Amino acid sequence: MSTNVYVTRRIPDESIRMLEDACDVVDVNPHDRALTRTEFLEAVQGRDGLLCLLTETVDDEVLDAAAGVKGVANYAVGFNNIDVDACTRRGIPVSNTPDVLTDTTADLAWALMFSVARRIVEGDRYVRDGKFKGWGPLMLLGDDLTGKTLGIVGGGRIGMATAARAVGFSMPVLYTSRNRHEDIEAIGAQYRSLDDLLQASDFVSIHVPLMSETTHLIGPRELNLMKSTAYLINTARGPIVDEKALVSALRNGIIAGAGLDVFEREPELEPGLADLDNAVIVPHVGSGTVATRIKMGNKAAINLIAMVKGEEPPDCVNPEWKQGR
Repeated sequence: MSTNVYVTRRIPDESIRMLEDACDVVDVNPHDRALTRTEFLEAVQGRDGLLCLLTETVDDEVLDAAAGVKGVANYAVGFNNIDVDACTRRGIPVSNTPDVLTDTTADLAWALMFSVARRIVEGDRYVRDGKFKGWGPLMLLGDDLTGKTLGIVGGGRIGMATAARAVGFSMPVLYTSRNRHEDIEAIGAQYRSLDDLLQASDFVSIHVPLMSETTHLIGPRELNLMKSTAYLINTARGPIVDEKALVSALRNGIIAGAGLDVFEREPELEPGLADLDNAVIVPHVGSGTVATRIKMGNKAAINLIAMVKGEEPPDCVNPEWKQGR
């Protein structure tokens, strides 16, 4: 039986070759950009499988256009871009790419902590602009990390990995989550309510999935609970933080700074955010290493190949999909 799959953005060649070895037709978005909605709806027609990025929303309209699709593989650990319930009702499995980007994303969270606290981006620009005329004792003073309190919002894989790295910096760790996690508590992390964590932490790192309950989880009230010397780090999803409130908090000294890999209306920024020296902003590169992106692509390909064969993918997020057949 002929199999026909579509990949919504160029992924590593190794992963494309895996698909080509297993499927009869593999088409890839030829543009170095996200597809428009119209382009996406046209591209999915007649496909057996879809390999999507976070930039594509897979909902009933897409599933109608892709009538007969046997599976949707997401090239990400999160899958808030996919209407999983709609897929389940239609008997369509959905997969993600867990585990392979855990350490890479945790590493970036720490890179952002160091960058904003030690004013690395400001310092780089200061030197490049020719302002560095010699060492001075009061020049570009930042804050220490060693010994400070790290608050982890979300005790899953990435939150756990971020917390584990704090041991080397003698940082007490607090965490909050829907459920208690023995693994993170085993390294000494103490459970707190969100409010208590925000009030006690010097660095707050967000690692929860985007859901209706976590949209604007950090808003004006929560930012005002934080220390004026504290830093907010977000490598999860942009809408978890009320970006307008964050810009106001950064501008008015409510908190000391922020390190952001994700944005509320990505790729657009809240007006004023890019003008703030106490915000380090990078373009959604949490999983952005060569090795990790290849692992993600290979995992997505393996999942999609299983689905177009009518099998359950190894990383299925809706195991109840069979009931919708």
